[in-house]
Amino acid sequence: MKKLKPGKDYIGVGGGILIFNKKGEALFMKRGKKSKNEAGWWSKPGGTVDFGEKGIKAMKREIKEELDIDVKVWGYLPHTDHVINKGKEHWLAINYLADLKSGKPKIMEPHKCEEIKWFNLKELPKKLTRTTREPIINYLKGKYIKL
Repeated sequence: MKKLKPGKDYIGVGGGILIFNKKGEALFMKRGKKSKNEAGWWSKPGGTVDFGEKGIKAMKREIKEELDIDVKVWGYLPHTDHVINKGKEHWLAINYLADLKSGKPKIMEPHKCEEIKWFNLKELPKKLTRTTREPIINYLKGKYIKL
């Protein structure tokens, strides 16, 4: 029996966190060649929600796994409905806002991530994933809930 894959065989649930440093810059990851999708594009850190896992807990777990840092989540942004026609994928992404709480970001999964960098939200890279671009737009417009 074929194992069903989230995002391909059914709508996957994932998300990420816009993480800010003390300078107000946001941390992004350049997706590696072995990423599930959108290799070479910049995105906010995050990942997939496991069955039975709360969204906010999943995102904190993903951040720890990917970057070995802890964050303080303080906001919730509208979700992103992300359909990737090229790869025939569909993801529903939950989006949070957080500040870096402790640790120094480092690449923990080099097969998924080529580079990490802090960006000023007014000087962003051109190749931003939809699940990163939409939350930034909503944040800048003040469209979020403070937790």
